[in-house]
Amino acid sequence: MLEAQLLLTTAALIALLHTVLGPDHYLPFVALGKARKWSRAKTLRVTFYCGLGHVMSSVLIGGIGIFMGTKLTSLVAIEGMRGSMAGWVLLMFGCIYFIWGLRKAGKAHSHSHIHAHGELVHRHHHNHAAEHAHVHVKSARSPVTPLALFIIFILGPCEALIPLFMYPAAVQSSGLVVLVALVFGSVTLVTMLLVVATILHGTERLSLPSFGRFSHAAAGASIAACGAAISFIGL
Repeated sequence: MLEAQLLLTTAALIALLHTVLGPDHYLPFVALGKARKWSRAKTLRVTFYCGLGHVMSSVLIGGIGIFMGTKLTSLVAIEGMRGSMAGWVLLMFGCIYFIWGLRKAGKAHSHSHIHAHGELVHRHHHNHAAEHAHVHVKSARSPVTPLALFIIFILGPCEALIPLFMYPAAVQSSGLVVLVALVFGSVTLVTMLLVVATILHGTERLSLPSFGRFSHAAAGASIAACGAAISFIGL
């Protein structure tokens, strides 16, 4: 059926553009992966689960709306409300992580103590990060950050998906609704993974300078910028 083929092709193209043009779909994972020294496999794994939650939440809302006979305009309004909330939550999360990163950087600096013993003067260097490494090992591996991202991405809607349900809903084709959801979701997930993997590979090949102890603060600033772009620019 020509209409169905055009709809599925449109769903794939919109999913691709929606993901590539939205830096919140990949930048937070790259920034946190680098800051927390995740392996590439873990970064992609976190990206996949967050992307899956991102897509499935909109599919669920769209499916329930169609089943209950909810008007398209109402579903679009719900998704818009979720998008606004997700943008502010991402901005708040980034700001909190940025502040935490600055505090962590302040505690990680090395300093010296001078001790005088008669005519001899000894200078001892202390590194708080090394001395207190045992305190932070658990927090560095804590699932709190991936879980926070997962929750934020569940809140974040795929606004472009809901209008694509309009034609299948009009012709009462549940099979086409499922196909649209599968195509849109698959393209979104694959694009997220490819973009994250490409950026990670590029940063490794280019040997970009590290932010050192400010890496967490830089990650927080990047995430906050994504949140601000969603909240104030509408990306």
